[in-house]
This record gives sequence, structure tokens and C-alpha cells, in this order.
Amino acid sequence: MSFFRDRAVLVCGGAGFIGSRFAADLVAEGARVTVLDRLSYAGGRDNVPREAAFVRGDVCDANLLADVVPGHEIVVNFAAESHVDRSIEAPEVFTRTNVLGAQTLFDACLLGRVGRVVQVSTDEVYGSIAEGSWAEDAPVMPSSPYSASKAAADLMALAYARTYGLPVSITRSANTYGPRQHPEKLIPRFVTNLLTGLKLPLYGDGRNVREWLHVADHSRAVRLVAERGEPAAVYHVPGAAELTNREVTERVLAEMHADWSAVEHVADRKGHDLRYSLADNRLAALGYRPGVDFERGLAETVRWYRDNEAWWKRRL
Repeated sequence: MSFFRDRAVLVCGGAGFIGSRFAADLVAEGARVTVLDRLSYAGGRDNVPREAAFVRGDVCDANLLADVVPGHEIVVNFAAESHVDRSIEAPEVFTRTNVLGAQTLFDACLLGRVGRVVQVSTDEVYGSIAEGSWAEDAPVMPSSPYSASKAAADLMALAYARTYGLPVSITRSANTYGPRQHPEKLIPRFVTNLLTGLKLPLYGDGRNVREWLHVADHSRAVRLVAERGEPAAVYHVPGAAELTNREVTERVLAEMHADWSAVEHVADRKGHDLRYSLADNRLAALGYRPGVDFERGLAETVRWYRDNEAWWKRRL
């Protein structure tokens, strides 16, 4: 029997890309799921599984959280502004949602006596690493307002664990991709641009290296940490493939039977980290291994965007 069967789980940000997949997987395991989401441009009511209760609201709203959080045994926080380019243009928006929102949620979890909390974060908090991989106890050195806001939220989580005894764990993941990702992100943007006859804007020389993690694996990892993770511990969720952005572009082109003439090089992003890489000792000790290889995951993702044009065109 699933650990989550009949458990009350609150998924903050559960109308977004990763949160909605997590909510759907919990529903499939028999959990009683409530999704809290303010439905920003990146979230959609159409992402939320029908079986989940839905509350439209903001994680910065302490009064709302005081009503919603009590009664839930597990709270998982996916709620975040996540697009680096947008953070460069409007860092205050990211600070509000990602830092103040997390702190407000942690307060509500303390008052509501929640038994397990998971703060979902990113590999970007560490900055760039030339070789090797970041360990779970590596210091954070964020480069963008986005990654700085996520690092601040992580540090707040650790402070709440150590000062107040909040049973919160942190996951930090690689670049996640898959169905229902907003078309501002690299893979869905390149796929939808090809479907609409637009060029693929590749930053700089395309040498930036990322690990690529399918959303199904990301959801499975967070479920594992929600079940068995230790409070005040960081768990890395690496990808199944490490690729340069140029290599990802080449694979998208091949999958869609296009060639390099569809690509245009654009000016590199400010503060663009060259490489991320995560060691996953703690998560591997819990039995986790990536299950979706990049080739299969990319083919599935391209097929989903081909078949769901109405979904992504509403978000352009």
C-alpha cells in the first residue's frame, strides 16, 4: 500500500508544471490532495487533477494559509517564480513569492502542526561548477535574482528546522522538462517555435551545461523525500543526462526533423552559469534512480506538444 493513501497533502504551486504532475501522482496513489495556487501566468486550472480540491490563493497570504494548512499531514512547496530571464527584469517579484511566500508558509505549518514539509528548490543555488558535482552540504553561491531567492528560501527552511523544529526537508533538482511545461522554457520554447515556424534563440555559443530531469522522475524523488526524508536535510535530484544547450538543441531538431538553419544565436544572458552538476548520495541511499532516459523523455515531450496545441497557444 502506498505511504500516501488517505493522507491529506497540501501542494502549494500545484497548478504549475512540476507541482501539477506531483499532485496527479499523489491522487493516483490515493492521497487526499489540496492544491493551493494563485494561477499566475505559469499556472493553469486545467493542469490540476479533477480529483484534487483546489484553492486559489497566494502563499504570501498568512490569513488564507491559517485556514488552509491545518488538517494536512504533509505540505510540499512548489510555489515559486522560476524563470531566470524574468528575475533579471523584476527581482522584487521573485523575492516576494520565493522568499516571503516560503517564510509565510513555514509559519503556517508550525501553527498547523504539520508533520512533514518539503521545500522544492533548484541546483542553481550553487552557481557554476567547472568539474565534478556539488555535494549536498556545499555552500550556496547564486548568480541570478531567481537563484538568490531560492537560496534564501532554502536557508529560511533550515533556520525554521533548527530554531523552531519545523520538520522540513529540501530538494534541489536539475533542469526539469516534460509535458505541461510553460513555453518560456528552453525545450518547450524550441519545440513550439518549430511548430509555428519561428527561429530557435540559442544563448551565446550554446556551451552551457545542464543535467536534464524528466518531470516524472522529479515527482517521484519529491514523493520519496516527503515519505522518508530527514528534517533539515538537503536532497539532490540530478538528471539522467548531462548535455550542453547546443546538444539539447541538436536533439530537438533531430526529433522534429529540422536542421540547424532554424537556429539563431542571441546575446548571452547576464550572469549565465556555465555548468551545474549534482551529487545524489542522500537520495540514492533512499533507493532513487532516474527512470526516464533523455531520448525517450524528449520524444514523449515533443509528441505531447504536437498533440496539445491549444494548451500551449493559450500561454504564448
